[in-house]
Amino acid sequence: MIKAKRDELLAPLSAVSGIIERRHTLPILSNVLIDGTGEAITVLATDIEIQITARSPLGGSREGRALTVGARKLLDILRALPDDAEISLQLQDKRLLVKAGRSRFSLQTLPAEDFPRLAKPGTDVARFVLPQKALRRQLGLVQYAMAQQDIRYYLNGLLMVVEGGELKLVATDGHRLAFAALPLQADLGRQEAIVPRKTVVELTKLLADSDEEVQIELSAAQAAFTFGSIELVSKLIDGKFPDYTRVIPTQHRNRLQAEREPLRQALQRAAILSNEKFRGVRWVLTDGSLKIVSSNADQEEAQEELEVRYAGDALDIGFNVNYLLDVLNNVPGSELECAFGDASSSALISYESEKGFKYVVMPMRI
Repeated sequence: MIKAKRDELLAPLSAVSGIIERRHTLPILSNVLIDGTGEAITVLATDIEIQITARSPLGGSREGRALTVGARKLLDILRALPDDAEISLQLQDKRLLVKAGRSRFSLQTLPAEDFPRLAKPGTDVARFVLPQKALRRQLGLVQYAMAQQDIRYYLNGLLMVVEGGELKLVATDGHRLAFAALPLQADLGRQEAIVPRKTVVELTKLLADSDEEVQIELSAAQAAFTFGSIELVSKLIDGKFPDYTRVIPTQHRNRLQAEREPLRQALQRAAILSNEKFRGVRWVLTDGSLKIVSSNADQEEAQEELEVRYAGDALDIGFNVNYLLDVLNNVPGSELECAFGDASSSALISYESEKGFKYVVMPMRI
């Protein structure tokens, strides 16, 4: 039996339940493994690809053995109980009895010994630490550029590269690419890992905006992230990520400097009348001026004009407006620079305030 306050159970259960799918071919994967036999209560969830373990010190008592129970139902029950509720969990005849005040709930369980587990990375591991907020911020700079359900499965994730004293994060869906680099307090051999999209999204949610450290372990097949009371272990995507160094242009000489917020707002307004399917906008560049033009199948048109610092070639180039808004919404900074070649070349967006960040977006014909 486990006796605890509501939040002592709710906190670890909430931390792990994000990876649990509502429907599984294996019923036990809809469950969480609860173990109250140690110094703290441990809650573990997995979908076979990712495993999250969360621990919570208990003020109450505990005895007995591990059990598995439906994650969603237990989570909904705990959320519906009063904040100050005292809860007991008791295993009776293969069912979990949940008691709180005058409330009683009887839930089905499955054997704990049948619950699958992922082992942590073993040999040949690159280990390093970062403040949680630093990793969370770096992930935020690039994760929106990951592909979703692309047949090129290696794009449905984020490339992490450690080499020397630097961590590089790269995401691309084939139409745009986001790159961010961060110095490390370590000198490591080269290690690459393609972390699945679901892992990146869940990790971003769980990391705190604090200076507390996260320990990262990268091996050839797995990645592990340990921080606070949480441990996340994930299988990696087995594939060859595109050579991002060939994608990032270095010779573009037409350069535009603009304030981020006015540009973001102008693009949001122009997007309203863009084609719903193709989402294209034209950038017409002349000395000191950027004109943004969009139109749709109903012959409706939007036009925005901004004063910018630009003294390059006159240029008329099209982009998917969503790809531009993604970078402007996710990467802070008051001013950005766009470097262009010609109307058929990719554009490079960078920020003065984000030294290790680069964003490449392919043009489109409009």
